[in-house]
Amino acid sequence: MTTSPPPTTRGPFAAAAAGVLAALAGLAVGELVAGLGASLTSPVISIGNRVVDAVPRPVKDIAIATFGTNDKIALVVGIVVVLAIVAAVLGLLARRRPRVAAAGAAALAAVGVLAAALDPAADLPRAVLPSLATGLVAVPVLVWLVHGRLTDLPATGDAGDGSHPGQAAVDSAADTGTSRRGFLVAASSVVAGSAVAAVAGRLLGRRFDVAAERADLALPPPGEAASSIPASAHPDVDGLSSFVTSNADFYRIDTALTVPQLSTDGWTLRVHGMVEDEQTFTYDQLLDLPSVQSLISLACVSNEVGGDLVGNATWQGVPLADLLDRVGVDPAATQVVGRAYDGWTAGFPVDQVAPRESLIAYAMNGEPLPEAHGFPLRLVTPGLYGYVSATKWLSEIELTTFDAFDQYWVERGWDQRAPIKVQSRIDTPSGFDRLSAGTVPVAGVAWAHTRGIQRVEVRVDEGDFAEADLGAAVSDDTWRQWVYRWDTTGVEPGRHQLTVRATDGTGEVQPEERTPPFPNGAAGWHSIAVFVGDA
Repeated sequence: MTTSPPPTTRGPFAAAAAGVLAALAGLAVGELVAGLGASLTSPVISIGNRVVDAVPRPVKDIAIATFGTNDKIALVVGIVVVLAIVAAVLGLLARRRPRVAAAGAAALAAVGVLAAALDPAADLPRAVLPSLATGLVAVPVLVWLVHGRLTDLPATGDAGDGSHPGQAAVDSAADTGTSRRGFLVAASSVVAGSAVAAVAGRLLGRRFDVAAERADLALPPPGEAASSIPASAHPDVDGLSSFVTSNADFYRIDTALTVPQLSTDGWTLRVHGMVEDEQTFTYDQLLDLPSVQSLISLACVSNEVGGDLVGNATWQGVPLADLLDRVGVDPAATQVVGRAYDGWTAGFPVDQVAPRESLIAYAMNGEPLPEAHGFPLRLVTPGLYGYVSATKWLSEIELTTFDAFDQYWVERGWDQRAPIKVQSRIDTPSGFDRLSAGTVPVAGVAWAHTRGIQRVEVRVDEGDFAEADLGAAVSDDTWRQWVYRWDTTGVEPGRHQLTVRATDGTGEVQPEERTPPFPNGAAGWHSIAVFVGDA
């Protein structure tokens, strides 16, 4: 009598691997589907964006402090690791309870669907397609890899017991978790197919990159050019930051997990709210308006004392005051709210809109805004931390009041008003450097935007503060560079502490006490340890 072979079931390790491979296949197909449309995002990014919005503030602070500008990469890696662990558990569950495991995998895909649907910028219902595709692929692949017949054993041969040819071999394979070689072949096929799907998705997605569009844009000459930078503004010291930060080196802190690819074609800026005449401007109309070019330093409120989340660049754009004059601002309005394409908001006081300072910027360091820094448009407002003033990917400006509206970070506990504090930083030498006897240049930057820097002082160990030489001031809206020449001749070999403090243009001395960034920016003196001699 001929009987059918029993259902095959993988061993624990193979089952866990099957769960991970099923997740890989589903995510790869999700990536492929995401590549079909400019407004589509992969499930991992959709989930990550919702995590960014929902995670408690202390966790975000720890992430930025730990990973700096790599915090987004760390988040994506973390999500992938968590998904892999959950997928492995589902694979193990599928050995004995395949229906429950399949339901778990479907529920995981549903999380991606929900995350995509909750995106403020979602193009529904298309936005959920990548996550739906992920579930439709992951579930059957999981069941197939755990319970499918993947033997590579011969179909002929005499079992010696009267059963059909090869039956004993098949039964034996089933008893030991089926053919390992067959599973490896299937697993390899899934990996290869996933790689093809993921790469194809990335290649398709490149159709929506705006790099070529940026390269072809012609910037209008500014009606008012930025102040020239004298050579004396930048002391000639190795290791000192360049006076103007390159676009590539300029810090990036925002809530977007992937850099938005937004075309100027059809892009508009709406100015509305407490205004007399609501208006909408196209990108080309803004380029036709009189523009200015300004050197302005920006700083992130998450910057720790001595941190590098600060940069100085030349920005070109339309003075915000000019646009507000066109629409007529209600005298009762107290807050200017910038809104990004995805609904992210930042708000700052109306009285901070100085006539020629706050800009609707479309260029940075002589080229159209890089995508990572807000292309096509962004707000640049000197004197205020970026979380209240520097909206990237700007699509709306609303005039309102502080009582009526709390912007993104204020909702999460940060202060409504955030003037940049006086700060200074030692760039060179680096902490724990070993210094030879002689004259050692200690150099760095100091900033107090809109107030300027009038003095920088350096202290060695617990001695008196000595005044450093200042580079020429370009404007009160930029940082100022400084150098103190420390004569280490005769200095006792061993460890020494270097400390810096600055005084702003109003006479306010940088406070000594260290405070964390929350809720309105870090404060305190920057200090590093160095070693003199061979000790």
